[in-house]
Amino acid sequence: MGTYVLLTKVSVEHMGTVEKLLELDDQVRAKVAERCPEVKWVASYALLGPYDYLDILDAPDDATAAQVAGIVRSFGHATTETWTAVPRDRLKRTPARGEAARAAEPSVKVAVRERQ
Repeated sequence: MGTYVLLTKVSVEHMGTVEKLLELDDQVRAKVAERCPEVKWVASYALLGPYDYLDILDAPDDATAAQVAGIVRSFGHATTETWTAVPRDRLKRTPARGEAARAAEPSVKVAVRERQ
């Protein structure tokens, strides 16, 4: 399972009342539960800033997280961004980017000639 952050902007035409937004949120969650039952909602926040909502969810893979974002957009009222979130304790166990990249790179030497 991976953790994903879903940022959502609701179109001005669909902002309406808080009650209508909560009703729409219930519809989105019902559709996600139907189509992606393995997804777990960790947290949801209304935001003051360039995005209207921040949802944190656990999903088995990137494709499932993308499907959730697609479901949100399918209601025709929002744009989304989806980010992968790496827990700090897992990050501490991961080799530094430079070390991992060097270990994976083939050892090929390239000669570079200066232009004169």
